Amino acid sequence: MTRPTLPVPPPPRRLLPRHGRAPLAVAALAALAVGTAILGPTPASAAPAPVVTRAALDPALVSGRGADVPFLEQEAEHAATSGEVIGPDRTAYTLEAEASGRSAVRLEPGDHVEFTLPEAANAITVRYSIPDAPGGGGITAPLEVSIDGGEPTTMTLTSEYSWLYNQYPFTNDPDAGLLHPDWWITECGCVPGEAYEVETPFRPMHFYDEQRMLLGETAPAGSAIRLTAPEDTEAAWTVIDLLDSELVAPPATEPAGSVSVVKFGADPDGVRDSAPAFRTAIRWAQRHGLEVFIPAGEFRVSEHLIVDDVTIRGAGNWHSVVFGEEVALKKPSPDGSVHTGIGFYGRDAADGGSSNVHLSDFAIRGDVRERIDTDQVNGVGGAMSDSTIERLHIEHTKVGLWFDGPMDGVAVRDNVIVDQIADGLNFHTGVTNSIAEGNFVRNTGDDGLAMWSEGIPNTGNAFARNTVQTPTLANGIAIYGGADTTVEGNLVADPIREGSALHAGSRFGAEPFTGSLEFTDNTTVRAGTYELNWNIGLGAIWLYALDRSIDQADIRVTGDHYLDSTYNAIMLVSDWPVKDQVSISGVHFADVRVDGTGTSVVSARVVGSASFENVDARNVGAVGVNNCGSFNFTPAGSEFSLVDLGGNDSSGVNTTGPWLAPWELPNTITCDDRPPVVAPPAPSAW
Repeated sequence: MTRPTLPVPPPPRRLLPRHGRAPLAVAALAALAVGTAILGPTPASAAPAPVVTRAALDPALVSGRGADVPFLEQEAEHAATSGEVIGPDRTAYTLEAEASGRSAVRLEPGDHVEFTLPEAANAITVRYSIPDAPGGGGITAPLEVSIDGGEPTTMTLTSEYSWLYNQYPFTNDPDAGLLHPDWWITECGCVPGEAYEVETPFRPMHFYDEQRMLLGETAPAGSAIRLTAPEDTEAAWTVIDLLDSELVAPPATEPAGSVSVVKFGADPDGVRDSAPAFRTAIRWAQRHGLEVFIPAGEFRVSEHLIVDDVTIRGAGNWHSVVFGEEVALKKPSPDGSVHTGIGFYGRDAADGGSSNVHLSDFAIRGDVRERIDTDQVNGVGGAMSDSTIERLHIEHTKVGLWFDGPMDGVAVRDNVIVDQIADGLNFHTGVTNSIAEGNFVRNTGDDGLAMWSEGIPNTGNAFARNTVQTPTLANGIAIYGGADTTVEGNLVADPIREGSALHAGSRFGAEPFTGSLEFTDNTTVRAGTYELNWNIGLGAIWLYALDRSIDQADIRVTGDHYLDSTYNAIMLVSDWPVKDQVSISGVHFADVRVDGTGTSVVSARVVGSASFENVDARNVGAVGVNNCGSFNFTPAGSEFSLVDLGGNDSSGVNTTGPWLAPWELPNTITCDDRPPVVAPPAPSAW
């Protein structure tokens, strides 16, 4: 979706003094350790016990929330290393900020990092970063992988799918000047004009990628997995963020009632183009009422495969891989695409869409290296009603799954979606009665999971028990308009900039919020990020009225946990040009826990109201409530009212008294939304 720069100019200095913003390295917490199990990096001479985390947290802190995944996560900063631990730091455009847990390990040539397997494994995933080429476009470099000191195997790393620069929609050119000299930029606090020159590379981002490897053997628990940057590597440095280890089942055999794509000429070695064989297999299966089977192998398909009334199943997403290059079109297609590439697409909704599509147990590996919003180069797309997408692994496409409705009844379950240029998944335009649950999303270039009611409202949809980590732009989970929406049981960690963990916004031309919108039992960690264009901190959850008021829906936030928020835990905000035209109301917070904020529990920069019941807070960095209303500072008080329904307890607030003090109710002006950031202690059991 188009993301124009939308500044919120500060009010006059006499009304809202600017405070020097504390370095985000401080806000990142000097101690990353969580609970008593994580004690920080281990000296290289030690053989550390494995430290298993979820989103760089003690798993006990997020029990029952997020995706149930088959792998175990270990952060590099807790492993033995001869390299350098970098971070923690939350400063945008740094390797530390984009790392899981905001910390990683930097290896010079010859250095290593060594992980101890907590359970038997025969497969690993390495999240890493290596430098870009001097002129952009990326490089490749080796990484040696050895088990218990044995002969190393080489994993090839690449930066060809990372390193974006500049303003939205970004560029691969590190030397480019401003893409939009007519946009507000924080660097000068101005609209710079054509003559303004920025220091290049300007705003580097999206540094990380992932590589999977089958080890060729099953290493028992306690085995040492050593990753070494070889002496002769072309990479000046290699940053290792984490290692996921997994025990992968053997490839599934062809099930009865199916037909293999190999029987129609598909090449499992990935040399010949297998697209014609896939198309023929799909048509044959449709005519004969059979499933399509993708056996173990790598199959080259560099075009859209149109799917309707068909089941396509692989031998497991570690074994059956469908990949393809991005292909430039001779002329733009009617939808504006200038490229095509591998993707499984339902028919266009205008043509009736597709239905009864079932995709499962294979991988989709794209070749998207730049963001072109008109391009249809997504892993799964189109309209698919009464369909299921399960246990896929999708990487290096523009968006993992982008559904254009109207459509009804799609279920997206238990997929791994990583390294996307834009969103992980988007329910767009009239998607109804659909669910995304149990998905694991990491390293997206836009919203991890989104519902966008552009033109036609989405209705009756849910995002449930998903994990979203390190979106480099925008939000972990975002809802743009629609009716009767549920966001429940999710885990969202480490959003980087221009967004936060959980978001509801009347923006991007979305239809109004109506009916109900429920955020229930979600956990966020290290969210509440810095908004680059506004020069303020956001909330871990934030509601934003831009195109219209948010006042027609019953919005309930119940049972959420907001852990270690860089700035605010909760924010309700409008944009400066419309601050007196829009409002936010009908919002109710109950049974919420706030464990650590750099600034406030609640920040209000809008007309409206919200109620609070049993919202408990501790380790609050500044004041409990930053209430600016719409900055008119009337004699009657703020234009935003807080309703205290009781039980709003606090401890460890820097100011005296409860976070929601009686004297603040309902609308005392307490407006200072740029206070110094005070880093809270690491989250712990409540």
